Parts: sequence; C-alpha cells; structure tokens
Amino acid sequence: MFDKLTSTVDFHGKALVLRAERQRTIASNIANADTPGYVARDLNFKDAMSAALSGKELPGNARSSSAPHPAHLPLAPREGTLGSSMGYGPQVQPALDNNSVDLDRERGNFVDNAVRYESTLRFINGSSRTILSAISGQ
Repeated sequence: MFDKLTSTVDFHGKALVLRAERQRTIASNIANADTPGYVARDLNFKDAMSAALSGKELPGNARSSSAPHPAHLPLAPREGTLGSSMGYGPQVQPALDNNSVDLDRERGNFVDNAVRYESTLRFINGSSRTILSAISGQ
C-alpha cells in the first residue's frame, strides 16, 4: 500500500538525481571551454533513467576517464553513478585546439536542464502535498 503512495515520488526522485548529475556534467564542460583538447561530455538522460528504473546500478568508476588529458578538470566519479550513460557531445564547431565545447549549446543545455530540474522539484512538492492532505483528511 505504502509503495503505491510513494512510487511517484520515487520516480521523480530518481529523475532529480539524474538531472543534478547532468547539470554537473554541463558545468564541467563550461569550465573546460578554454582547455585545449577537452572533449565535451553529456548524460544520455533517457538511457540513464531506463537503467535507474530497472534497478541497474552501474559502477561509478566507469566515468574516471572523463578527463582525457591531465590538464582537464575531471568529473570525480561518484558511487552508483550511471557511467555508461555518459557520452560525448557532438562537435558542431571545430576548434583549432581540438576543444569540442560549444558554449552556446552548453548554455542552452544548462538552462533547459535547470528548468527541468525545477519542474521535477515542483512535481515532488505537489505529490508530497497531495499525500499529506490525504493523510490529514482535508
């Protein structure tokens, strides 16, 4: 019975964690925009969410190679992160220093992901309010 009440919150909680991880990845890309040879990374949200919902916990050390050069700012691996859902961002504008970060695309992704993160928080808040009102009998 209780699992039926919390299933929506659990779904949105997993989505919130993945949105935070994607925001962290995009921020790392922006931080390395001027680093020669840096390859932009991105999180495939659909694959990561599918893996999270199926209960698969992929190793966090799968992302330890996110910084292909020692001068790059690496994304530190986290426990239970979805490393296989990490991919490389498309290189739209080739740069002379082989940096694949497109700041316009990254800023757009950052804002889009921030809006989706905020909406996920609102869904969790709404679900919590609904459950509390049902418990209190209002």
